[in-house]
Amino acid sequence: MIFRKQSTTGLLLALFIATTASAHGLSIFSKKKQEDPAAAGRKLTPAQNALIDKAIAREKVVVKTVKDRAPLVETYIQNMRPDPVLGQAPDSDQHFLGRVDFKAIISDQAYDINDATSRGGSRPGFFKSSLSFLGGLGGSLKLNFHAAGFVQMLLMDSRDFDRQHYNFSFVRNDFLGNTPTAVFDVTPSNGKKDRGRFFGRIWVESRDGNVVRFNGEFAGSEADYSEYYHFDSWRTNVQPDLWLPTSFYVEESDPKSATRSLRFKAVTHIWGYLLKVPAAESENTSMDVVGATDVSNEAQDVSPLGAQRAWVQQAEDNVVERLFQAGLIDAPSEFDKTLEALANNILAYNNISLSRPVRVRTLLTEPLESLAIGNTIVISKSLLDTTGIVTQDGAQQMGNLNAILAFQLAHIILGHRLDTKYAFNDRLLFPSTAVFNRIPMHHTDADNAAAAKKAVELLNAKELEAGQQYFSLYLQQLQARIKNLKALNQPMIGDGLVKSDTDSTFWLADLLPKGPKLDVKDLKQQAAMPLASFLRFDPWTDQVFVLHTAYEPLLSAADRMPFEVAPVYLKLSYYKSPAEAPAAPAAAPAAPAAPANPTTQPAAPAAAPAATQGAPAAPQTTTPQNN
Repeated sequence: MIFRKQSTTGLLLALFIATTASAHGLSIFSKKKQEDPAAAGRKLTPAQNALIDKAIAREKVVVKTVKDRAPLVETYIQNMRPDPVLGQAPDSDQHFLGRVDFKAIISDQAYDINDATSRGGSRPGFFKSSLSFLGGLGGSLKLNFHAAGFVQMLLMDSRDFDRQHYNFSFVRNDFLGNTPTAVFDVTPSNGKKDRGRFFGRIWVESRDGNVVRFNGEFAGSEADYSEYYHFDSWRTNVQPDLWLPTSFYVEESDPKSATRSLRFKAVTHIWGYLLKVPAAESENTSMDVVGATDVSNEAQDVSPLGAQRAWVQQAEDNVVERLFQAGLIDAPSEFDKTLEALANNILAYNNISLSRPVRVRTLLTEPLESLAIGNTIVISKSLLDTTGIVTQDGAQQMGNLNAILAFQLAHIILGHRLDTKYAFNDRLLFPSTAVFNRIPMHHTDADNAAAAKKAVELLNAKELEAGQQYFSLYLQQLQARIKNLKALNQPMIGDGLVKSDTDSTFWLADLLPKGPKLDVKDLKQQAAMPLASFLRFDPWTDQVFVLHTAYEPLLSAADRMPFEVAPVYLKLSYYKSPAEAPAAPAAAPAAPAAPANPTTQPAAPAAAPAATQGAPAAPQTTTPQNN
């Protein structure tokens, strides 16, 4: 539960401010709700009591583990408005990203219930000071809020989650994905006297007693806040018997809306738990060289051109490694290899040869952007999510991906080089919190204009030309929402789809006439997907993988939700070590086969799984297909 100030400017900031109770409680903490006769009459069985005891013990382990971590935390908020056709649509948005040092903000005094304010003293607990979880970025993004309040949405109670402070009542047994759980309602034992306590429902996995999901609010009230918001917080099993916060969703409806549209909705993702580890885990690290082959006797002298290219690649490798260490890009994955195959096929269809292979990685953040770092193409997760349209033959997603890749391939082909100052390693020796200010990777307007023109040329290859219609639809859908989703279209380190903040035209605007006209009432036409619809990533390893979602038919225009935040619902499963895990299926979509005799030999495309509802089918791999 989070709360809002009466003022409009406080809405977004207060989304993250946790509460302690004052003497003035809201109706939600009324006597009727505290004393539920039905709940009081249900006695927990011995097995249920034992599971609660396990959950209390495991929660202490989670708090201790989180204190030793400094993961990346990203929050994206969409304010909503009524829409005559869609029911509701985004009206504005905000995006925040930074690292959280949990040890610095989890305090034993977070739930101090001494009523200092009644004695004329300062506010108790975490109201004593306000911290920005964004660290060095907080000032530039104009975001400040009570850090302990933010923690409360990830941890039910960082100090006193126990039977002394909470009452538990059994609700039902339930499955979350592949994980069996017992569901309990949780209420503060002293009602509104326990300020800032969790009030809601928890899901406890039945094997080891870990809380894997909790849904509700926090008890208490503050005199100058009038409304309380609710959250749904999820965890995943990142290591044996260790479930850590992964995502949570927040929304609140507008009581003044006749159409019951939401006032806002927001999602927060947490990843990069290995960015900071306890000292004990980093000691005694072996310095032996592993996996390297001695070829010193076979090495040749390097030519001046070879030296120049090696220097450029050194700068590229430094930046890619630094972005990975900062938690911004994913660990190499099978899906990245599929994108590399697609990129190489675009080159093959155009008979273009490069001196070095193209690599592709995924940027793990929300804004729609892409960039070329030397010969490494980086595409944001949300750009991949929103272009991942599910069709029976996979042609629409393929066409969208080809357009995104072609834009950055054009930069590589045209020789828009990375600044080679990054070949000096000291250029990258700075705190992770400054990474966005210190590595601007976007291209100039002149370079982007030239790359856009070249990208259209690449996409005019006969094997790719038919796919242009799909990216045209995507851009039309984005154009309809671009004024209301400025944060989503503001790139952090790379190139956006839009030319500038004040200009709502696209770099690839020449593709707009290539497709049919967007019709929001046509249920057979899907131009863009909601956020988080195609990829997920492991919050421990930062590796992305493709979702295999069930097919959901569109019943009305409101079902489309293009570029919108959606509720979090994770398919939970128990951790499996790499040795235990089954062989991972090849990532969809698969790349089509290359021409019979291209000048450049393309990378072999990844094999695709059989077509199913919810995943695009692979095109035939015998000959290239004109979609």
